[in-house]
Amino acid sequence: MRTPLEITSLTKSFATGGGTYVAVKDFNAKIKDGEFVCLLGHSGCGKSTVLSIVAGLQQATEGGICVDGHEVDTPGRDRAFVFQSPSLLPWLTTGQNVMLALRQSHGEANAAQREKLCRKFLDLVGVGEFYHQMPAELSQGTQQRASIARALALEPRFLLLDEPFGALDSMTRFELQDMLVELCESTKKTVLMVTHDVEEALYLADRILVMTDGPEATLGDEVPVPFPHPRCRQTLMEDTRFFLLRERILAFLERHARQFAA
Repeated sequence: MRTPLEITSLTKSFATGGGTYVAVKDFNAKIKDGEFVCLLGHSGCGKSTVLSIVAGLQQATEGGICVDGHEVDTPGRDRAFVFQSPSLLPWLTTGQNVMLALRQSHGEANAAQREKLCRKFLDLVGVGEFYHQMPAELSQGTQQRASIARALALEPRFLLLDEPFGALDSMTRFELQDMLVELCESTKKTVLMVTHDVEEALYLADRILVMTDGPEATLGDEVPVPFPHPRCRQTLMEDTRFFLLRERILAFLERHARQFAA
């Protein structure tokens, strides 16, 4: 059986004034349909580089990405990307921003049909009431919800999230994490998400891929997350396994940071 999304021997190098910097080396991972995988590591370890190559926004120096056994190296509608900061076009309303995606995924639909779909995706992330609002009139959390709605409007097979809640305050971040849990349980999307927050990864993911530090960053540890769905934050915080897994990941990151510093 073919792996839905496979990262094989991925290496990414950059030319520098003094030669070549190898950011990521020989990174391998397989992601199943409907799985939520978090890519975790210290800031600057190359996890966003891996994600952008999966999205087709950057090219691998060696190795690459396969979807159902076929290599892909350009952006595609099957892989929707959500950046850390909301990327809504400021001169368009919230609804018009989502319409941009719908014109790609539902080009055959008429205007009324697309508006109905647009409202559906905005309602799905809890911001339907802001259909006519401009991005500047919205909080950053609401803008990010709208960015996720736009990604979902592409009806992608894979949802790629690059620290989407990293710039938000803690209360808004918790709200959007809860929204994402509910969203993934209802849509069964396959998700690859970059984060440096261990507790966020344990709350959201089915599996955590922990990266070593760069240069030549690679997969250092693979942590299955055993908690069943649907998930409840309070229940997880009362589960001793949550803290054992948290300590395992933190110990790996701390140990590797000491080795890297040495």
